[in-house]
Amino acid sequence: MGVTVTAAAGDDGATDGVSDGGLHVDLPACLPPVLACGGTKLIVNGGTIGSETVWNELAANEGATGGGVSRIYAIPNYQASAGVPLQPNTEFAGRGVPDVSGDADPETGYLVRVDGSNMVIGGTSAVAPLWAGLIALINQQIGKPVGFVQPALYQIGTSAFHDITAGNNGGYQAGPNWDACTGLGSPNGAALLKALQGVATAGAT
Repeated sequence: MGVTVTAAAGDDGATDGVSDGGLHVDLPACLPPVLACGGTKLIVNGGTIGSETVWNELAANEGATGGGVSRIYAIPNYQASAGVPLQPNTEFAGRGVPDVSGDADPETGYLVRVDGSNMVIGGTSAVAPLWAGLIALINQQIGKPVGFVQPALYQIGTSAFHDITAGNNGGYQAGPNWDACTGLGSPNGAALLKALQGVATAGAT
C-alpha cells in the first residue's frame, strides 16, 4: 500500500513494564513491518543540539524508552548486519527494537493544545507521530511514498542520523551505530531526505 507504519517503543524501559524480572519489547513496535520509534533526552543550546542521550528517568519513577530484542519475532533481513544481540533471557535471535528515535523526554517535549489548554507532552508516543510527519514531508519531496522504509534506513545507516551513544534504558546500553535503546538514532531530516532520494534514484535505474 506504500504506507509507512510508525509505533512507539514504549515508555517503561527495557522491561516494558512487565514485572517478571525479564526484558521485553512493546507490541506493535516489535512487528517487523513497523517502524519502531524510541526516545531520547534532547538538550538544545542556541538552536543547536547541546547533547542527546537515551531517555531514562526510571530513577525518578518516571519513564524511559522501550527497546530490546523480541522473544517471538525473528530478526528481519533488514537488521541482519545491524549487530542486534540475542535476547538476553532466551538467546533467541529476535527482531531488534527500536529502529529510530527522537526526543521523548516530557521536560523537553512537544507543545500541544488540548481542549483549549496548552501543555507539553513527551514519551515515545510523541516520537511515532514525529516520524510519521517527517516521512510525510519526505514523501512529498521525493514525489512518491517511501513505504516500507526500514531496508533503506538500515542501508543508509547512521550517516543520516544523530547517533546516540550515551545512556541506557535499564537493560541495554547505547553505543555506536544501532543499539537497543535508540536504534539508528534521531533524524537529521535534510540528510535523511538526501539519502532516501539517492536510494530511490538507485532503485529506479
